[in-house]
Amino acid sequence: MKLVRFGPAGQERPGMLDGAGRVRDLSGRIDDLAGAALLPEGLAALAALDPESLPLVPGTPQADLRLGPCVGRIGKFVCIGLNYADHAAESGLPVPPEPVIFNKWTSAVIGPDDDVEIPRGSVKTDWEVELAVVIGRPGRYIEEAEALSHVAGYCVVNDISERDFQMNRAGTWDKGKGCDTFGPIGPWLVTPDEAGDIDALPMWLEVDGHRYQDGSTATMVFRVPFLIHYVSQFMSLQPGDVISTGTPPGVGMGQKPPVYLKGGEVMRLGIAGLGVQTQRVRPPR
Repeated sequence: MKLVRFGPAGQERPGMLDGAGRVRDLSGRIDDLAGAALLPEGLAALAALDPESLPLVPGTPQADLRLGPCVGRIGKFVCIGLNYADHAAESGLPVPPEPVIFNKWTSAVIGPDDDVEIPRGSVKTDWEVELAVVIGRPGRYIEEAEALSHVAGYCVVNDISERDFQMNRAGTWDKGKGCDTFGPIGPWLVTPDEAGDIDALPMWLEVDGHRYQDGSTATMVFRVPFLIHYVSQFMSLQPGDVISTGTPPGVGMGQKPPVYLKGGEVMRLGIAGLGVQTQRVRPPR
């Protein structure tokens, strides 16, 4: 299934895509794509529905029908740093011996095509296309062999980052990662049966039509099952928690000379089978 949340910001309703790529309204069946709806039994109930039996939502998704973040009521937005060896190299940092964990605040979450705003004082706002894992079945101290049974689905994340805040402001990476609008999620939540081979998904990102990132999940250092296992050693994972798994090379910081967002640009990014995002960049307000 490809599950979506549609409608104005803050008023999104749950839906699913039918075979023609149209949105069908699920709000008569569930209140949101959150909580119990993401448990294995909740997803099984949705999978049993005939999309043609659900109300058709007018409009074309990502054209005249806005899609919101594909997960509602996110509890934790956990990110993994330096999880592609070639991205670590372009960052001038060694491949870590264990996954690097940082957080985005949930106030950063926006829809896949909403505007990204450069924060005040920014001099190095950057981009990062990433595969995100959405937790369904909760757990703590999850065994790596059982990790994929805890996955509700996968989606695209643009891990917007302010590198000066991240690296030079006397603190953790979180300062440069969780600014408002720095977490576009979606366009849809793709259940594991339709996500393809998550170890070999092509992924890319363009700014104003120039392709900067052109990679694959095949070059991840730590794979999805291990990441779920690892993160669960430090926190319980709950339905709707998001784990963003790192980015391939081609970020602005890695260009020679570096290239950063100033405002007015358009970012377009995607992962094979998981959809495409498009964001216009706005200067600080």
